[in-house]
Amino acid sequence: MALSLPPGLTHAEVSFLAEMETVTIVPRQRLDSIDLLSGKTPSLRPPHRVDLSLWLALLLKKQRRANIVPPPWLHPASLSEIVQRETKENPTAFSEPPPVPSRPNIHQPGIAARQNNNETVQLSPPFQASCTADAPAGYLPYHWMEVAEMLLTFAGDDMISLGSAGEIRGLLRDLTEVRAAKMRDSTKTLGADGENVGGVVSLRGVGAMELAENRGFILGVVDGMRRIGASVEATRREQEEEMGGPGGGGGGGGRGDDGDDDSDEDMGI
Repeated sequence: MALSLPPGLTHAEVSFLAEMETVTIVPRQRLDSIDLLSGKTPSLRPPHRVDLSLWLALLLKKQRRANIVPPPWLHPASLSEIVQRETKENPTAFSEPPPVPSRPNIHQPGIAARQNNNETVQLSPPFQASCTADAPAGYLPYHWMEVAEMLLTFAGDDMISLGSAGEIRGLLRDLTEVRAAKMRDSTKTLGADGENVGGVVSLRGVGAMELAENRGFILGVVDGMRRIGASVEATRREQEEEMGGPGGGGGGGGRGDDGDDDSDEDMGI
């Protein structure tokens, strides 16, 4: 008998999807283009930088064929700015996602766009390259937790240019705790008394791993609020029935008495 799976994606599945993010590498060896399902990879010619998928960049890093360029948002100064923004400037909302390029070009590496009826269509996060060396600082991409953990674990020596790995991990931990608290507090808009069960929770700027980790908690809160709302509605209907029942019975009794009086008059009493 197959066991039922929990709703949403697991941590391993989210990390697997994060490996499709595009990062910038500096090749150390020449390598010709490779045919993949997503298309041909660019030829590697040291020391020219190239944008590749994270999984391929980590493979080349493991084989000592390339170094990974850390994205600007992973710099301690950028992380400190985001923590400051999350805690003091805007303590109730999440940071904005990376801005969408104004004029995307499908032939330019690192700019995500697609062709639809001979028109260039802009793609927003997480479908745009937001982890390359050209990505803007001060914005967290959709897979920021997973990409940061992979880069610090498998390409820690390439992150030395940013500063101490301990400092970066500490800032990431602070950022994770602050945003997790915001995610829990966001459920207060649903209403604690069951009156605002249809409340809306804004998840703009929330990352993929954050959604996976808090999905069960939020769904549990929503389900509990729905049950409270259903109980309140059932109680209200019972009270309306009790209030309306005796009145209707009394009216019926009065009409019965009038009928009895008429019958007595007919009998000459």
